[in-house]
Amino acid sequence: MSSIHKSLRILAALSLAPVSFCSAFQTHAASLRLEDCRLQSALTGGGVAAECGRLAVPEDRENPSGKQIELHVAVVRSMRTEPEGDPLFVLSGGPGQAASDFYISIAPALARIRRDRDIVIVDQRGTGKSNRLDCTFPDESDITFTDPQQLRELTRSCLAQLPGDPRFYTTSVAVRDLDDVRAALGYQRLDLYGVSYGTRVAQQYMRRYPQRVRVAILDGVVPAQLPLGPDVALDAQAAIDSAFARCDSNADCKRVFPNIANTFATLRARVLEKPVALSIPDPLSAEPTRTQLGAPELSAAVRLLSYSDETVSTLPLLIQEAWTGQPEALAAQYLMIKRNLDSQIANGMHFAVVCSEDAPRWHERAVPDSELAKTYIGESFMQAMRTICEQWPRGPVDEGFGNPLQSEIPTLVLSGGNDPVTPARYGDEVMKGLKNAKHLVLDGQGHGQIAIGCMPRIVAEFIAAGNVKTLNDECLKTVAPAPFLLSRSAPAP
Repeated sequence: MSSIHKSLRILAALSLAPVSFCSAFQTHAASLRLEDCRLQSALTGGGVAAECGRLAVPEDRENPSGKQIELHVAVVRSMRTEPEGDPLFVLSGGPGQAASDFYISIAPALARIRRDRDIVIVDQRGTGKSNRLDCTFPDESDITFTDPQQLRELTRSCLAQLPGDPRFYTTSVAVRDLDDVRAALGYQRLDLYGVSYGTRVAQQYMRRYPQRVRVAILDGVVPAQLPLGPDVALDAQAAIDSAFARCDSNADCKRVFPNIANTFATLRARVLEKPVALSIPDPLSAEPTRTQLGAPELSAAVRLLSYSDETVSTLPLLIQEAWTGQPEALAAQYLMIKRNLDSQIANGMHFAVVCSEDAPRWHERAVPDSELAKTYIGESFMQAMRTICEQWPRGPVDEGFGNPLQSEIPTLVLSGGNDPVTPARYGDEVMKGLKNAKHLVLDGQGHGQIAIGCMPRIVAEFIAAGNVKTLNDECLKTVAPAPFLLSRSAPAP
């Protein structure tokens, strides 16, 4: 590991020399030709005009003459004829989501930024159109209740289907791709926006190429020192407990859904013992579809609906209906969530990251199964993840990868006050190592703050100013979580 790290540091240092940079740029520029294109997403609908190209990079960075893979790169040009020299690079979450898919969903929130500078979207290796590492694999709701031996066989089958060597799709490798794209496009410095897992990529880039980053926005931040996994069930439970407590504190919500936490616990116990078989109209095609509402489906639906204050506002109604013998709406939500995850997340890339970067550190954050069993997700999620990662080959991880980030780069940290996966305390933890940063926490919000309230304006002002000292965030005080939906005839939250 130390020899790899030493090589990486030498390459990083060489990239600073004018002659080396020019040579690298000339090499890459010839292989990255941009043509007019349109970014589109079947999930979110709509599209965005851009210029797209493909950049060839070695799959194994330590073997430059070996197999090459192509990175899908898109540039959304600034509206100015002479834009600022530092573009905004957008880094998506997952791990496993393509940045080109994610960008379309937040493009309106970045409109002010695009007035002054280009926006660059790179599908991280293993995602989207960058040699997507995907395979047929159970989703989160299935793997937690899959027999361990069957799960081992599924994992081996998944590995055999992948179009690349999963060892070479870690964050430590991906940030080198990112800097190659920067050089190929001729930018000396860049701005970073990362969400969820994308904040891990951003932090690693900030650590390795600090001279290349002007400012950074970390939205739903994952501290570098935190191994993801052990806290998933605990944080998800804390978020749903908070939502239920908010319902209880509201007279109307409490009247319509008395003791909603107990109703949810009773429903979970019921479907855990006996899943409900259903035939419901497909949420998109309306074709009759057979499914079921069991503990894994309930867990997946509730967890993903907890990601947004608008969708969490529907949960008391959906839970109450399912408890009273009308589970169809909750089951339909599960089907939509499953379809979204299947299309958005590249399983192979997901496990390439988690099993190389997080699994080796799980012992540092050991959570007893007895504690996990008290959550609605339960202990089976971590048991399944351990089974998968026992089979999965591990790739290169930079020395010091899990150390807290120490940086003087101007950084804006964004957190949701009721985020079920990256709670606000994660932002507090990251702030300890940031010398020029500000942490904004939005009351009652879930995962990802870039499009909430006046946040697009604040982020644009931060990028324009290049520091947090003069940032005025008073307008965020008006942000509040969506009111709970009390009935199907009530107005949408």
